Amino acid sequence: MPLVPSAPSLILASASPRRKELLGRLGVPFTIVTAAVTEYEEAAAEPKALVAHNAALKAEWVAERHPDAIVLGADTTVFLDGQVLNKPRDPADARAMLRRLSGRTHIVYTGLAVRRRTDGLQLEAGEASEVTFLPLDDAGIEAYLAQVHTLDKAGGYSIQDRGDLVVAGYRGSFSNIMGLPLETTKQILTRCGLLG
Repeated sequence: MPLVPSAPSLILASASPRRKELLGRLGVPFTIVTAAVTEYEEAAAEPKALVAHNAALKAEWVAERHPDAIVLGADTTVFLDGQVLNKPRDPADARAMLRRLSGRTHIVYTGLAVRRRTDGLQLEAGEASEVTFLPLDDAGIEAYLAQVHTLDKAGGYSIQDRGDLVVAGYRGSFSNIMGLPLETTKQILTRCGLLG
């Protein structure tokens, strides 16, 4: 009886519980390996270039250590007034970010990178969505921060965790705003042969 070749393994190069949950929705088995890299977080960086760079950095670090696997890296940032808003340094920084976003529309960018060392597989993709915030006063900001841990989230907020307290509306991919655009991820994994 001929041996059936095993499907290529997929590794998500991210510690984000949101990305883990979202990728799980696609039904492709995967494991998680967190990349030990220092992400580029310059506030004045061009946002698409920043997320593309960081996604590739994570994917390449993991692919170097798991050369046979297909490795998916992702990075998300928030962009407003010519500046990227990455993860807040501390609660005071989160408050400052929410004040800046209050009553305004910003863009959420995610970059995706796929790498496999054995055959040099290299794919990139990106997604952008718009989010409009409700006007927030200090009491509203404190109420939000009391209910949602925001220090691990770009822009200091999470649309899926009590987003009703801060978000007036959005345009584009909801899953992108969460940190992993599912339609784009599905397309890139289909190109890798992981999805039919």
